Amino acid sequence: MLELLQKKLESVFRNLRGYGKLSEANVADALREIRLALLAADVHYPVAKRLCEEIQKSALGREALASIRPGDQFVKIFHDELVRLLGEGERGIRPERPIRLLLCGLNGSGKTTTAAKLALWFRKQHQKVALVAGDLTRPAAREQLQRLGEQIQVPVYSWPEGTPLETVVREGRARGERERVDVLIFDAAGRLDVDAELLEELAGVAGLWEPGESLLVVDAATGQVAVKVAEAFAAKVPLTGLVLSRADGDARGGAALSIQQVTGIPIKFLGVGEKPDALQAFVPERFVGRLLGMGDIVALVDRAQSEIDTQSMEEMAKRLKSNEFSLQDFLTQLRLMKKMGPLESLLALLPGLPGKEAVKVDEKKVKQVEAIILSMTPEERRRPGILNGRRRLRIARGSGTQVTDVNDLLRKFDSMRKMMRKISKGAGRGWPKLGFPGALSG
Repeated sequence: MLELLQKKLESVFRNLRGYGKLSEANVADALREIRLALLAADVHYPVAKRLCEEIQKSALGREALASIRPGDQFVKIFHDELVRLLGEGERGIRPERPIRLLLCGLNGSGKTTTAAKLALWFRKQHQKVALVAGDLTRPAAREQLQRLGEQIQVPVYSWPEGTPLETVVREGRARGERERVDVLIFDAAGRLDVDAELLEELAGVAGLWEPGESLLVVDAATGQVAVKVAEAFAAKVPLTGLVLSRADGDARGGAALSIQQVTGIPIKFLGVGEKPDALQAFVPERFVGRLLGMGDIVALVDRAQSEIDTQSMEEMAKRLKSNEFSLQDFLTQLRLMKKMGPLESLLALLPGLPGKEAVKVDEKKVKQVEAIILSMTPEERRRPGILNGRRRLRIARGSGTQVTDVNDLLRKFDSMRKMMRKISKGAGRGWPKLGFPGALSG
């Protein structure tokens, strides 16, 4: 998300690092470029203006530290101001249980998918969750929610076609109370565009449902349109938070930086993919860190903890230190990383990895690597040194590749293993130039 803005900011910061000190002139030049970059990312003009004014005050009114380069100090100022701007308002979901949650949004915003993501998010926190199919307007909306509910193992309360909306609201609420549900999520009807009928219907639903949380789902890629949609809904429905769907896209996405300031409604969640578990609680520090190229180690650890067997990884680390890291270990590591999500998205979470923007992981290459390793015998995977020309030809034929592909994988694996062993022993710092990403890039 906001990749173009990120690249522009990196360019501005790089130029500032070339100066001996921060001055009114070079700060003004930098802020001019930042303002233009924010507006190009579809950030609301008053928000961009206010942010730049606050940065200017801090940058020119702060005593420079001798140990910190001026450019780095400016980045810190920018970071702190952006975190402060995004951090205003109440975060998180209210802790009282049981809680009724109302989810609303336009058709196409990802509302129903988000309902399932929220349900899974709560279920992972050991909450008893249920979904109410309240979208009686969009064709097959109830069926879609039922399929998603089955996928994440969360019950969906649904009524036959033609059931009055008021009945769905009242009976859904009563059933949740009977079954002692901790979190009951009502997936309300959307429309193709904001209209008076939709808003009046939602106001009526909210009156009957009496939600503890009312969340609006908006498409992060729509920029200023998302801001206007949020303003229209907030005028009729007592919204307590926003969910930005498709926050993993590379569109301008300036809504994330301005929607809260314009509407006064805090962002509570980000949708970061299509899978049911692709939902993150919005944490300003982590969001800004990723925007400024500082990575998001917390998100990376969260993914790893949910997918990776710690004991297996510890055993693999021991084999690496004892020079026993094999192609079978490499294949296991590759498959674990694939379970954590697209490999390029994992690289984006790593702070300080040089050249990560240029690394393009070729998914076809990943499949090719798997095919090559699977065409080896267990002994060959354990001792790649025995792979002579005849064996390599057999492996190439078995995997549908060329001998040059097999040779290339073995060469990169050998380089990676040497570098990883060096780092694991504390003899080196930084990231291997021919490491895991290098072995899979096109």
